[in-house]
Amino acid sequence: MRYFIFISYKGTFYHGWQVQPNSVTVQKILDGALSTILSENISTTGAGRTDSGVHALTFCAHFDSSLDNLDSDKNLVYKLNSFLPKDISVTSLRKVIPEANARFSALSRTYKYFISRVKDPFSVDSSWYVPGNPDIESMNNASEFLLKYSDFTSFSRLHSNAKTNICKIYNAKWNKIGNQLIFTIKADRFLRNMVRAIVGTMIDIGLGKMNLNKFEEIINSMDRSKAGKSAPAKGLFLTDIEYPGEIFI
Repeated sequence: MRYFIFISYKGTFYHGWQVQPNSVTVQKILDGALSTILSENISTTGAGRTDSGVHALTFCAHFDSSLDNLDSDKNLVYKLNSFLPKDISVTSLRKVIPEANARFSALSRTYKYFISRVKDPFSVDSSWYVPGNPDIESMNNASEFLLKYSDFTSFSRLHSNAKTNICKIYNAKWNKIGNQLIFTIKADRFLRNMVRAIVGTMIDIGLGKMNLNKFEEIINSMDRSKAGKSAPAKGLFLTDIEYPGEIFI
């Protein structure tokens, strides 16, 4: 049987999602919990890779098990959450068709990036402190450029294993809530480091260090070295993954 497991996690103390040698990762911890609770060797496949320090309000992974009807076991989520550390939480478990894949079946993903305009000790692990008052109108004008393009090589991590740098961005927008600036972006797929590179470059626009013409030139250049520095991982949250309803049983 194949299952989708939906989790949320605070990435502060993890080296990202994917299992790595000699590193503590979310996948490693989750695989251990599932294997222990289900008494069989479980290996999950995640919806994507999140870098060290990145958080997820919604993340999905799939795994195969010899056990049927795990999704109807009302105590399983409770058992898993009792076993997992406090910064990883299972929200639900759903049976899917055998062909369903947490990564390749996804229709879209949504990220939010949080910026604090004041020094806030309570959001030090979950936002980027940018003093001053970045011009949100200029940054939203830059966001509109993202909808016109599909090749985001300029915002991709160098020497990645991606077969293509083509992405379809459905929407991208900045909002101001109190002392926070929140960037929301939804696309069919994302490149490694893409959102953080976009945010870092847009902050340069908001602070008057770059104009909109330069931003468009950067996109067209397909050259990562011309874009701004990447925003810190701690402000980035994966907030939603959309799947077609027909894959769920």
